[in-house]
Amino acid sequence: MALAYTRALLKLSGEALLGERSYGIDPEVARRIAAEAAEAHGDGIQIAIVVGGGNIFRGLSAAAGGMDRATADYVGMLATVMNGLALQDALEQAGAPTRVMSAIAMNEICEPYIRRRAVRHLEKGRIVVLVAGTGNPYFTTDTAATLRAVEIGAGVILKATRVDGVYSADPEQEPDAHRYSRIGYTEVLSNRLQALDATAVSLAMDNRMPIVVFDMTVRGNITRALRGEAIGTLINDEVPA
Repeated sequence: MALAYTRALLKLSGEALLGERSYGIDPEVARRIAAEAAEAHGDGIQIAIVVGGGNIFRGLSAAAGGMDRATADYVGMLATVMNGLALQDALEQAGAPTRVMSAIAMNEICEPYIRRRAVRHLEKGRIVVLVAGTGNPYFTTDTAATLRAVEIGAGVILKATRVDGVYSADPEQEPDAHRYSRIGYTEVLSNRLQALDATAVSLAMDNRMPIVVFDMTVRGNITRALRGEAIGTLINDEVPA
């Protein structure tokens, strides 16, 4: 089949791994995500995955509760490592060779993130799971995903969420909110739409990196997004809403 992207970065929130749980990792959800990613990988798409840690620990929430922000962010980075290892296990059970690479050195658990090595893993047909954010506090995993996508030369960022795209307002609060099929970076920033944080959108805009926001809770959507099917909302250069 003709591939829309030869290399894509899939951004998963930690909450994506919750399933029906209130905390931690639902193994069944991890297996479903892995199976869908492995299916697209079988088509020949090079896949990198950035995973968050909000199902285990949220740095911003802890900082709001009085914890030092830098410390809270480091704890959150460690949570992403746990998610990445769980996802690696699920991917390899699905038959996809996988490497976990961390922005914080922990050699007994996973490889350090080195850009050239990450690209080489992708070229050799391995799915690369990128954890520990950027390795620095005060940066979200959305920003880490955008940075890594630019570094490895991905063709797109696929942001898997629990909603089916970018809306003009919170659809849970405003039922009449409009869902965009396509929107420009500047409009996302100027209207303070909560699809990604502003740093991530600005970095994507500077590097002309398209972003697709889609609903990962619909079975098969991760595979569809990786194959380049038109789902969710495409954020790219300025276009009519």
